[in-house]
Amino acid sequence: MSGAEIAFPNLGIEISYLPKGISIAGFTIAFYGIIIACGMIFGLLLARWQAKRTGQDPDIYMDYALFGIIFSIIGARLYYVAFSWDSYKDNLWQIFNIRGGGMALYGSVIAATITAVVYCRIKKYKFLLFADTAVGGLILGQIIGRYGNFMNREAFGEYTDSLFAMRLRVDQVAASTITDTMRDNIIDHNGVQYIQVHPTFLYESVWNCFVLLIMLFRTKRKAFDGEIFLIYLVGYGIGRAWIEGLRTDQLQIGSTGIAVSQVLSVVIAVFGIVCWIILYQKARKKRKAEI
Repeated sequence: MSGAEIAFPNLGIEISYLPKGISIAGFTIAFYGIIIACGMIFGLLLARWQAKRTGQDPDIYMDYALFGIIFSIIGARLYYVAFSWDSYKDNLWQIFNIRGGGMALYGSVIAATITAVVYCRIKKYKFLLFADTAVGGLILGQIIGRYGNFMNREAFGEYTDSLFAMRLRVDQVAASTITDTMRDNIIDHNGVQYIQVHPTFLYESVWNCFVLLIMLFRTKRKAFDGEIFLIYLVGYGIGRAWIEGLRTDQLQIGSTGIAVSQVLSVVIAVFGIVCWIILYQKARKKRKAEI
């Protein structure tokens, strides 16, 4: 793999050149941003398709997207800044420097959900039905968006020599994400040093694909409004809790060493299970009363 920038050695895959962006008239456009934008577009298209599929007006979701996308970006930034405050407290203007990096997925999910609740209340839509329809677009955006992390050589896990192990050039990743274990297992090829890690972006993307398939399958078979949304909460929460434990760039709760996203994932999964049981029982009683 001499000269390769990224490789999956146990799969026999090498990528010799993979830029982080493109330059147009001296202005650099990061592939991360392009991929995130594609995720939003395809997510919206899926939500509109789901709306048509279930007899709703697709334009409802287009109107929501105008607000949801804006507040999702703000939420993703605020979440990251809140748990990385030491990096910003002495230079508050850096909070607005999104091009410098620093977005957290959970912040966007929380902001998008709050925006949806407010939007549905104002427009007098049923939130649970709305959430069932929109959440497919959300998880598709996450599936696509994780490849932005791949382009940036970020959000990877600890050292591994598993089948899906990924090699990255040391000089192309943030030094703060390289652990002692990675340094002890650095690979040197013709003077170029590599770390070998878990490709957690790939794990999460593939996991979310399975969750999305279950959601699509259950859409016309659901027992109650809100079931698809709860499948997302439980499925994504379980997967993220596991995958977050592998990552070396975790946002942590103060100096506790506890990953905030891992804790939040467990809470969300448990919340989803409890809500599913409650709503399922209500739906079951309602069906019995109608017989």
